[in-house]
Amino acid sequence: MNTTNMAENETLESITEHERILQEIESTDTACVGPTLRSVYDDQPNAHKRFMEKLDARIRNHDREIEKMCNFHHQGFVDAITELLKVRADAEKLMGQVTDTNQRLQEAGREVTAQTEEVIRCRLQQRNMATTVEKLQLCIPVLEMYSKLKEQLESKRYYAALKTMEQLENVYIPRVSKYRFCQIMAETLPKLREEIKEISMSDLKDFLESIRKHSDKIGETAMRQAQQHRTFISAMQKQASLGCTKPLYSLNGRTPTQHNGLHREEGAEEEESEEQVLTAQDLVDFSPVYRCLHIYTVLGDRDSFENYYRKQRKKQARLVLQPQSNMHETVEGYRKYFNQIVGFFVVEDHILHATQGLVTRAFTDELWNMALSKIIAVLRTHSSYCSDPDLVLELKNMIVIFADTLQGYGFTVNRLFDLLFEIRDQYNETLLKKWALVFREIFEQDNYSPIPVETEEEYKSVISRFPFHEAEIEKQPFPKKLPMSQSVPQIYTQVKEFIYASLKFSESLHRSSTEIDDMLRKSTNLLLTRTLSGCLQNLIKKPHIGLTELVQIIINTTHLEQACRYLEDFITNITNVSPETIHTTRLYGLATFKDARHAAEGEIYTKLNQKIDEFIQLADYEWGMSESDGRASGYLMDLINFLRSTFQVFTHLPGKVAQTACMSACKHLASSLLQMLLDPDLKQISLGAIQQFNLDVIQCELFASSEPVPGFQGDTLQLAFIDLRQLLDLFMVWDWSTYLADYGQPTSKYLRVNPSTALALLEKMKDTSKKNNIFSQFRKNDRDKQKLIETVVKQLRSLVNGMSQHS
Repeated sequence: MNTTNMAENETLESITEHERILQEIESTDTACVGPTLRSVYDDQPNAHKRFMEKLDARIRNHDREIEKMCNFHHQGFVDAITELLKVRADAEKLMGQVTDTNQRLQEAGREVTAQTEEVIRCRLQQRNMATTVEKLQLCIPVLEMYSKLKEQLESKRYYAALKTMEQLENVYIPRVSKYRFCQIMAETLPKLREEIKEISMSDLKDFLESIRKHSDKIGETAMRQAQQHRTFISAMQKQASLGCTKPLYSLNGRTPTQHNGLHREEGAEEEESEEQVLTAQDLVDFSPVYRCLHIYTVLGDRDSFENYYRKQRKKQARLVLQPQSNMHETVEGYRKYFNQIVGFFVVEDHILHATQGLVTRAFTDELWNMALSKIIAVLRTHSSYCSDPDLVLELKNMIVIFADTLQGYGFTVNRLFDLLFEIRDQYNETLLKKWALVFREIFEQDNYSPIPVETEEEYKSVISRFPFHEAEIEKQPFPKKLPMSQSVPQIYTQVKEFIYASLKFSESLHRSSTEIDDMLRKSTNLLLTRTLSGCLQNLIKKPHIGLTELVQIIINTTHLEQACRYLEDFITNITNVSPETIHTTRLYGLATFKDARHAAEGEIYTKLNQKIDEFIQLADYEWGMSESDGRASGYLMDLINFLRSTFQVFTHLPGKVAQTACMSACKHLASSLLQMLLDPDLKQISLGAIQQFNLDVIQCELFASSEPVPGFQGDTLQLAFIDLRQLLDLFMVWDWSTYLADYGQPTSKYLRVNPSTALALLEKMKDTSKKNNIFSQFRKNDRDKQKLIETVVKQLRSLVNGMSQHS
């Protein structure tokens, strides 16, 4: 029972709690239902089921109440809907009437409203127009001027644009300065001025670049005109000298005139359709300079413009004056260099005369002096690299035209002509080097034999190239031989060619005939005394030149020496300066050829001696032989035969040369033979060897007495061997008593025997006697002879000592 009661109590409590929860759910907001519902699950187990049952019962109660309410109000709702439907028809009818009425009203008032608005708008426009017309009358001139300014800027009439700006600023803009566009316009004008300055400066830079590019063409044109004018003047002078009145020709069919510093030739079309000569204005548009000058003048900034222009031109001048590193290699390199410089100063001369004060004469003179120093230094350096005389000559001609061109524009060019004298020396040096090669080639190709001539035509051909006149040879029948070799006429012709080449440089230097004559003679002297002389000296020293060639060289130099007076006449005919003039330089060819001949003669003597030495080296004496072979040595006979044939070749030489050569050879032979006897390496000589040596000396004496070269008086040539003869006789005869007794007397039989020489030879023989006579001490004659030798040796030594003390 108690358990049942407790269960019933719990059930009642849970029902009460569920009722409370339902009331909270119905009375509270749905957002706060969470805690209420959570309490359902916090109670006893299975409480939520009972709660759900309770909730379902509550829902069914509410549904029944709603149904009752709906049943109660349904009839009223139906009646209200019925009345509403009746009212809708009336409302629609009323709405139609209202709409119709409104439409009629709107139509009636639209016309009035439109007319009213039109009147208002017209009144406003009328007032605005009046105001606008009034203001435009003030603004139109400003706008017109500004429009004019824009047109001027677009057409690049910057000077007029600047004038328009002045009017706008001073006259027009102050009248309407309160308007915004005028303020903007006033602020724009300074910017436009700066733009004009920048544009004009840009045009000037383009102009400077343009003249830098066209300087070459301008200079080429100016130099060509100067050259044509020079040719024209030269022709007119020749014409005047001939007494002609009709002009020989006109310069490109025109008469030269001076226009803006350039020679301009006006007239008919040039012959052979030559293109018309252009001036600087034709090649370059100078308007940017004029325009920029005016603009900067108007802007009050002329000084800065002048300074800028001069500074830029100085920079360009330095660039123009800087040559290419290989300029000296070609003519075109020099031509381009000169053209650019001439073009530069032609432009400056034009600017000087076409503008007022942009450049001054002082400025151009300063530029020219700076340029002239640089030009001279450049030409002096690069000309020194030139090794081709033709290139140096071309350079000289270009310098002359260059100087004449700039002189025509008022620039001083004296220093350039002074430079030409330095280059003339360089030109002469290159000519000398070139002709040195020519002479060497001539000498190398020469056969060093007389020129054979078979016919009269060949003979005339030779004498037309070389002034040879010898009556004996002219009388000889053909074929015949001229004494000189083929190099002689070739050398003579080349000397004349050198004179012509030297003359080419002297032309156009504004020098007198006397000065030109002096230049030619000095350069020719250098050719003869240095170049030709040096080539001859080198030729003579060459190993392959033998005695025959040396003989021919002596003959050649003799004929070249005789031809020097014809070279004097040749120069005189060219320069028309009499050789009797007090300051006339003489040619030194005589001394040149004499020196060469002397050198050749000395070389003959040297080669003869060398040949003798070669034969001497072949000698093979048996110095210990007991008796001679009875005949001369083979090497000596070969040597004598060589000398005999050699001296036969000397018949064409001058007598003294042949005699001197022969005497020199004999003396050298005698000296060499004596040195052979006295050789320190030779320790012993037998009497048999002396006898064999004596046979060789006899052959030498026979050769000397045979007169191998005519012209010797008596036994002059034999005297070359007198020292050897007396020495050998002394030893062969063993005549020591006579030698010692007569020593020092002029009448001595052995006057040419020197005691020291005799002592040296006797010492060699004494050693031989000791060696070959081991038992000589046991034979009385040998002992006596040995004592005699020792006695003679002592006496000779006393003589030698006495000579040394006396000396």
